[in-house]
Amino acid sequence: MSGPAPAPDQPVQISAADARQFRYYDLVMAAFVAILLLSNIIGASKPSYIPLPGGGEWAFAAGVMFFPVSYIIGDILTEVYGYARARRVIWTGFAALAFMAFMAWVVVSLPPAKGWPGQESYEFVFGNSWRIVIASMLAFWAGEFANSYVLARMKLWTQGRHLWMRTIGSTIVGQGLDSLIFYPLAFYGLVGWPPEQLMQVALSQWLIKTLWEALLTPATYMVVTTLKRREGVDVFDDKTDFTPFQAHL
Repeated sequence: MSGPAPAPDQPVQISAADARQFRYYDLVMAAFVAILLLSNIIGASKPSYIPLPGGGEWAFAAGVMFFPVSYIIGDILTEVYGYARARRVIWTGFAALAFMAFMAWVVVSLPPAKGWPGQESYEFVFGNSWRIVIASMLAFWAGEFANSYVLARMKLWTQGRHLWMRTIGSTIVGQGLDSLIFYPLAFYGLVGWPPEQLMQVALSQWLIKTLWEALLTPATYMVVTTLKRREGVDVFDDKTDFTPFQAHL
């Protein structure tokens, strides 16, 4: 898809199939994978809380503060570089999560040296059950692809207008799928997780992640505008094969 002749400092609207080399694509990919892994390693195991009026507490997973940033970067990838290149990044992140889970399992399973006191702590932090690992990976895969697909389709429908509507709308769908898949798969039927509490936690996490996206919209606008200008493109997925089951462009 091509637009009218651009001003000298404006990005050129092109089809995803016509785009080739980019200056910052690999850096955005690295940021996406880094935040994805760090939010799963550092934030996933720690619950925190917000004090409520009357002395109550509202608990939440600490990782929810940073994991939504991966969705924001996913929005930036799709908006600037197109769905096909975002798809490559999502598969890269999925492979990185799989390797992280395998590495954690190997390291935790190895017998500790005699006298080393850290094995119990290692098991507590990194010894997630395979049920939680699989639930996390499936939720990430489905949520990220839904997020990218909805944003790319909405960009075509709106002819590139209303970026805020596309980023928030795609996040509502993507984060909703992520929460809906992860919590039931990871915790349904376990002691201490009655169904009503499970759905309450899933809903609250969905709302928090979507709110983060909305609050960071100005930053998303700034990054998208800067990247489009410096890359000199504005990719539209009018000729893209939207199947998630491939990694080539």
